[in-house]
Amino acid sequence: MLDWSKISTVLLDMDGTILDLHFDNHFWLHHLPQRYSELHGVSLAEAKASLMTHYQKVAGTIDWYCLDYWAEQTQLSITDLKREIQHLIQLRTDAHDFLVALKSSGRDVVLVTNAHPDSLSLKIERTSLDKYFDTLYSTHEFGVTKESQVLWQRLQEKHGFALKSTLFVDDSLVILDSAKTYGIGQLLAVANPDSKKASNVFHDYPSITDYSVLLTEIKNSKRNN
Repeated sequence: MLDWSKISTVLLDMDGTILDLHFDNHFWLHHLPQRYSELHGVSLAEAKASLMTHYQKVAGTIDWYCLDYWAEQTQLSITDLKREIQHLIQLRTDAHDFLVALKSSGRDVVLVTNAHPDSLSLKIERTSLDKYFDTLYSTHEFGVTKESQVLWQRLQEKHGFALKSTLFVDDSLVILDSAKTYGIGQLLAVANPDSKKASNVFHDYPSITDYSVLLTEIKNSKRNN
């Protein structure tokens, strides 16, 4: 499925790829609408409809991932609301062994997330996920998201990875397509980002539902860089 002998850099998404996406889906689809309904005196159904329309309008842009933007739009402290359900933030059950194997293999392991820095900080606080990575990037640092070719250009200029020897793992088809267009050498889709939902189907990329299927190959292809 993947040629590990040619992979020296692994770029990993966070939400859905390393962390269970259930937290984010529950927050944006249920918890925030509930609090929005209470603050603004509208029904829960009205709150959900209004927010969903707004989500769709900014999807894929830096605003969609920006907690400051949503705080301004909703008049709610998004970070505080996330802390109300922070017990739902957790690693995917298969992530720990996968990440340990990657680090032990000598590869450069890099987190590349569209999440706002405050969201990233909260998730590090809850899961200590930073210990698994050599470098962590929020795309807010670059002013554009992974959906944009500009992000890949700026990220490569800063981090210096070689396209042919880089693997990128994500759960979003749109983002995988963006990485493919830029020329990332190998791509892998995560088909089950949310532990509470059914798996997705990817036709154009190799996909996994459990990282354990990769462990033997990773361990047998250590790099000396």
